[in-house]
Amino acid sequence: MSPPDATPDPAPAAAEAGAADRALLAAARHSRGRTAAVLGCAVGAAAAALAEPAVLGHALDLLLRRAPAGPAWTVLCAAVIAAEVLLDAAAARLTGAVDGRSTARLRRLGLDRLLRTAPHHAARHAPGETAARLTAHATEAGKVPAAVAHAAAAVLPPLGAVAALLLIDPWTALAFLAGVPLLVLLLRSFARDTLSSVARYQQVQLATAGRLVEALAGARTIAAAGTVDRERARILAGLPELTTEGRRMWQVYGGTTARSAALMPMLLYAVLAVGGIRLSAGAIGVGELLAATRYAALAAGIGSVTGALAAVVRGRAAARRTAALLALPVLGHGRAELPEGGPGTLELRGVRVVRGGSAVLRDIDLVVPGGSTVAVVGRSGAGKTLLAAVAGRLADPDAGQVLLDGVPLRELSAGALRREVGHAFDRPVLLGNTVADAIAFGPDPGPGPRAVAAAARAARADRFVRHLPHGYGTRLADAPLSGGEVQRLGLARAFCHAGRLLVLDDATSSLDTVTAGEVERALARDVRPGTRIVVAHRLSSAVRADLVVWLEDGRIRASGSHGALWRDEPAYRAVFAADAQDDDVRGDVRGDAGAGADKEVAR
Repeated sequence: MSPPDATPDPAPAAAEAGAADRALLAAARHSRGRTAAVLGCAVGAAAAALAEPAVLGHALDLLLRRAPAGPAWTVLCAAVIAAEVLLDAAAARLTGAVDGRSTARLRRLGLDRLLRTAPHHAARHAPGETAARLTAHATEAGKVPAAVAHAAAAVLPPLGAVAALLLIDPWTALAFLAGVPLLVLLLRSFARDTLSSVARYQQVQLATAGRLVEALAGARTIAAAGTVDRERARILAGLPELTTEGRRMWQVYGGTTARSAALMPMLLYAVLAVGGIRLSAGAIGVGELLAATRYAALAAGIGSVTGALAAVVRGRAAARRTAALLALPVLGHGRAELPEGGPGTLELRGVRVVRGGSAVLRDIDLVVPGGSTVAVVGRSGAGKTLLAAVAGRLADPDAGQVLLDGVPLRELSAGALRREVGHAFDRPVLLGNTVADAIAFGPDPGPGPRAVAAAARAARADRFVRHLPHGYGTRLADAPLSGGEVQRLGLARAFCHAGRLLVLDDATSSLDTVTAGEVERALARDVRPGTRIVVAHRLSSAVRADLVVWLEDGRIRASGSHGALWRDEPAYRAVFAADAQDDDVRGDVRGDAGAGADKEVAR
C-alpha cells in the first residue's frame, strides 16, 4: 500500500517569494527616480483621459447652444487630448529606461552573490540554468517596477470613471456597476491561472537550458560515442511540456481577453440604454449622455489592467528564478591582516565539513609548519580536494577553525586572503583576452610582463607559449592548447601570485612524469617560498613533501614522512599501488624513496 501524498510545505515557496519581492524592491529603488517619473506620466495621462469626456461633453453642449465659450472649450478638448498622447509617449520612453536599469540591477545582484559564495554553493545551479536566470528571467523580472507603475495608473481611469458616472447620473452608474463583480472574478482567475502556468513554463526552460549547456560542454564525448540523436532527444525532451504550458498560458490570456470583450459591450449597451431613457426624461443633456458613454467605456477599461497585471505576474515568477541566486550564502570576510613576514604556518583545529547531511571531513586537527610542503594523499573520495578548499578558504568548515599565522581565515580581509593564499587546480579555467592576461589574472596590482614570463618558465609553459602565433599576446580563443598546456598556464597563474600559502589541487595531473618533476623542482627553487598544500596522486609528490597527510573516509588516518609511512603502513603503499605500477617505479621506492623519486622523474 503506497503512502498518502504528503502535503507540500509552503514555507520554502513563501521564502522564495519573499526573496523575489525583496530583489524587485531593490531594483525599484535603484531606478526610483525614473520609476516615479513613469508613474507620474502614467497618472497624468490617466487624469487627462478622465478629464476628456467631461470637457468634450461640456464643449458639445456649448456648441449646440451656440454659446460664445464653445470654441474655447473646443481648444481645451484638443489640449487635453494632446496632453494624454504626449504623457503616454513619455511614459513609454521612460519605461524602456526603467526596464533596462532594473534588469541590470538584478543581474548585478545575482552575479555578485554568485561570485561571492563558496564554489560548492554556486555549483548547486547548473551553468545553463544560471545563464537563464541571469538573462531571460532577469529581463522579465526587470519589467516589474515599471509594470507596477502602469498597473497602478491603469486602475485610475476605471475608478474615476465610475465616480464621474455617479456624479452625472446615479442610474447610469448603477447599470454599469451591476457587471463589476463579474470583472473582478475574471481578473482574479486570470492572475491565479497565469502565475501557475508561467512558473511551470520557466521551470521547464531552466531544465532545457541546463541540458543544452551540459551537452555543449561534452560535445566531443557525444560525437565520439555516436549519441548525437540520443542527446538531441534528451535536450528537447521538455519541448512537449513547454508547448503545453505555453499554450495554456496564452489560452488563459486569450480566454480572459475574450470574456472581457464579451462583457464590455454588454456594460456599454446597458449604460447607453439607461442613459437614453434618462435623456428622454430630461434628467440629463446630450453632452452629459456623451460624457456618460465615454466614462462607461473608461470604466469598462478595467479589463486593460489585465495586460499590466500579466506583466507583473510574469515578472514576479521570473524574479523567483533569479532570486534563487540571491539566496546563496555569502562567503564573508573580516578586516584582519596577516602579521608582516609570517612564515605561513597553517593550523586546522577540529575541522568538520558536512555535505548533503553527511560529514565528509571530520575531526581534522593539523599543524603545517611555515615554509613546508605537505602532500595530502588518499583514495578517491577520501576528502582531499575538500581539505584543500577549506585550507585555502574556498569553503568554510561547518565546525572548527582554520588559521594562517595565527589569524582565523574567516577574519582576514578579502584582499589579504587572496594576496597570500593561491590556488592551482586540476582543470583550470583561463580568463582574460590573451595568454598573458590569463597568467596575470588575479588581485590588483597585476604583475608585469617579466613576472608573467618568469611564472610561465617555472610552470614549463614559456617554450610552448613563445611558439604561439603572437606569443604571450596570442588571444586565448586563437591558441590551440592541449589539456596539459592549459594546466601549465593554470600553474603559471598560481606561481605568478604565490603568497605565503599555495594550494595545488592535483594541479599536475595532466602533465607527463618528466614535466611534472620539472615543475615540482621549479616550485621549490623559482617560486616565492611559502607553505605548500599538494593534493597528490603521484608518488613523486609524496616523496618530495616534508610531511604527508593520509586521509581515509574523511579523517586523518596517519601523518608523517613518506618514508616512515611507506615502511610501516601497507595500506598506505596500497594507495599508490596503481600509480607505482603505471610508472614502473614501485621497486625503486621500496629501497630508497628519494632515489626512486628521482628515477621516476628522470624517466
